[in-house]
Amino acid sequence: MSLINVKDLGVTLGTPLFSGLSFTLNRGDRMGLVATNGAGKSTLLRCLAGDLEPSAGEITKSRGLTLGHVEQHAPENVRALPLYDAVLDALSADAAENESWRVDIVLDDLDVPADLRHRPLRDLSGGWQRVALLARVWVTEPDVLLLDEPTNHLDLGRIGFLQEWLRTAARSVPVLVASHDRAFLDAVTTRTLFLRQTGSVLFPLPFTPARAALSERDAADARRFENDMKQADQLRRQAAKLKNIGVNSGSDLLITKTKQLRDRADRLEEAARPAHTERSAGSIRLANTASHAKALVTIDSLDVTTADGRRLFSTGRLWINRGDRIVVMGSNGTGKSHLISMVHRSLSADVPGIRANPSIVVGHADQGMTHLDDAASPLEAITSRFDVGDKRARSLLVGAGFEIGVQDAKMSALSGGQKSRLAMLVLRLTSPGLYLLDEPTNHLDIDGQEALEEELDDPDATALFVSHDRSFVRGVANRFWWIFDGKLEEVDDPEDFFELSLAGG
Repeated sequence: MSLINVKDLGVTLGTPLFSGLSFTLNRGDRMGLVATNGAGKSTLLRCLAGDLEPSAGEITKSRGLTLGHVEQHAPENVRALPLYDAVLDALSADAAENESWRVDIVLDDLDVPADLRHRPLRDLSGGWQRVALLARVWVTEPDVLLLDEPTNHLDLGRIGFLQEWLRTAARSVPVLVASHDRAFLDAVTTRTLFLRQTGSVLFPLPFTPARAALSERDAADARRFENDMKQADQLRRQAAKLKNIGVNSGSDLLITKTKQLRDRADRLEEAARPAHTERSAGSIRLANTASHAKALVTIDSLDVTTADGRRLFSTGRLWINRGDRIVVMGSNGTGKSHLISMVHRSLSADVPGIRANPSIVVGHADQGMTHLDDAASPLEAITSRFDVGDKRARSLLVGAGFEIGVQDAKMSALSGGQKSRLAMLVLRLTSPGLYLLDEPTNHLDIDGQEALEEELDDPDATALFVSHDRSFVRGVANRFWWIFDGKLEEVDDPEDFFELSLAGG
C-alpha cells in the first residue's frame, strides 16, 4: 500500500535543485536517498515532512499519516534542555503531563545511559545528540521515519545498534534514509533513490548493487548519446552534399531532400540526452611530496595520555613507512585522535616516544576542521596560506565544488560537506608526504569519499588516519592498528574489529 506518493516534484532555491521527481513510499519500504552534497536530500525530506513547500509537483499522503523527521541538528530552543526534557518536549502538552513514561521507554529502547539523561543536550557529544533527535521523533510514534544522515558522529558501536534497532524495534515502520555511509545503506535499505537535478533514478536494490546498476545505465546513456550525435552529424554531411548537387543541377527535389535531412538531424539532436554528470561534489586531487626515507615516523613505547595525564594506552615499537596507509581503530574514548595529534605535534616539538623524519611535509585535518578559520572565506583560506594568486585560487575552488557566489561567504555559513571539501583542497595544496586524518569522510558525499579513496590509493601516498567508515577503511588501509584493553597492536585486517564493534563489544 502506498503511504506517500510523490509526482513531478521540483524545488528551486535560487537555483534548481531537482525537478520531475516521482516515486512512492510503501509499507515495508527501506529506501536509501543518495545524492551529492547540495543536491537537495535534506530539502526533499523537509518537503515530505511538510516543513517546506515544493516549487512544483505534488505530495500525496495517506489520511492521518504521521511522519517522524530526524534532522541533522537539534532545534536551538531545546539545546539547553536536559536530554530527558528535550525528548519530553516533543510530546503534546497533555501527553507530556500524563504519559511521560513514554520517554523512559524510548530512552531505554535506545540504550541511553542514565547518567546522560539529565545532562544538557548541548553538552553531549554529537553522537548522543543524534540519538536524542531520534528519541524526540520516536516518542511521537510516527508511521514513517525520515532520517537525515543518522550515522554522522556515531561510532561503530552506535551504528551497529542503530542497524539492529531499525531491524527490530522499528521493523514495522517504513524508512527513507539520506546517508553517505555506504556500508550502513547496504545493511538497512532494500531500495535506492539517486536524487538528481533531472532524471532521478530508483532501483529496487540496496546501495552497492544499485550503484553498479546506475553506472551501467549511465554508460548505456553515454553510448546512446554518442551514437545519436554521430548519426546527426552524418545526416548533416549528407545534406550538405545534396545541397551542392541540387544547387548546381537546379533540382528542387534535391533541395527539398536536403531540408528533410537537416530536419531529421535537428530532431535527433534535440531528442538526444547527454549522459548524466553529477554537479561537482568537488574534484579532490591530493598531491604527494615524496621522501627518500623509508621510515617517516618511529613510535617506541609511547604512552598516550589525556590532557590531565590519564593514561589511555601504550604501544610497542612501530613504524610508519612510505606507502603505508594505516587506520587506527578502537572504540570512542580509547585515544585514537590523541595519537594523531601527538604524531602531528612531534613534527614541531619533542614528544617522548615519537621520532619523525624532519624532511617530511605533513598534511593534518582533524574532525572539527579547526585549521579552517570560521571568520575567513574559502577564498581567503586559500590565498592567505598559498602563493597562488586570486585568479588561480578561484579556479581551484571551482574545481573543488565551490561556485563563485560561495567563495566569498564566511566559513561559518558553509555546510559540513563544503568545509570537508575545502579541507581536502588545503591538504592538496600543502603537498604532504604524510597525511594525518581524523574522520576525513565526515560530511563528504559518496563521490567525494570515492575520490579521496582513489587519491590515497596512490603508491606514493602515506597516511595515518582514524575512520568509522567501513567502506573507506576497506578501500584505503593496508595496515591496521587496533587499540584494545589499554594497548595498541597491529592486526591483519579490520573485520574482527568491525564485527565486535557493531555487536556493541
